Formats: sequence, structure tokens, C-alpha cells
Amino acid sequence: MLRTCVRTGLAVFLMSLAAWAADVTGKWTFNVETAAGSGSPTFVFKQEGEKLTGTYTGTFGTADLTGTVKGDVIEFSFEATVVDTKGKVVYTGKIEGPGKMSGEVEFTGLGKGTWSGKKD
Repeated sequence: MLRTCVRTGLAVFLMSLAAWAADVTGKWTFNVETAAGSGSPTFVFKQEGEKLTGTYTGTFGTADLTGTVKGDVIEFSFEATVVDTKGKVVYTGKIEGPGKMSGEVEFTGLGKGTWSGKKD
């Protein structure tokens, strides 16, 4: 009897984890803080499994992005031109729930910062 209860409880727990599998598809607004200043870029993500694609719109114009979502970990990047220099902008972070995530951003050659995002 106890084994049956434990198995049932474990099955329910595993199904609830699968039901929460992160899907960030949609439009997001971020708050980005760096030593050089702050901004509120928008991202439109499309997630297919672990593959992430989409667009960035903000201080650096508009750019296509690519990345991954593995469990609650998200990483994506895009190319940007700053003062005639082309570089990569890399976001890494954690998905905290269906409409919230946060992490760090690195601008190649320009420094690092933090970000938080909310789904629109």
C-alpha cells in the first residue's frame, strides 16, 4: 500500500514538472542595468523545444537573435553595432515562472550588466 502511494505521488510530481516546462514564446519587456546606463528593450521569442529564435528591439536598433532554453536556464545572443564596432550581446539567466526571468548580459568589449524581464 505504501509503495503504491509513493509511486502515485512521484508520478504526480513528475507530471507537474513536465507541465511547467518553460516556454518563453511571446513578447517580453526587459529592464537592463549597466555601468553605461539603463534601457528597456523588447524581445519577441519563438521557442521550439530547446531552440530559441526571435528579435531584439532597443538601443542597438533591431536584430535577430538565437539561443537555447534548457529547463529554467535561458541563453541568447545577437549582433549589434556600437560606435562603428560590431560585437555580440549575450544574455544568460533563469526563468523564474511563466512570465518572469532575470540574469546577466555581456556586451563584447563594453562590459556587463543585469536584466529582468516580464512577459507582455
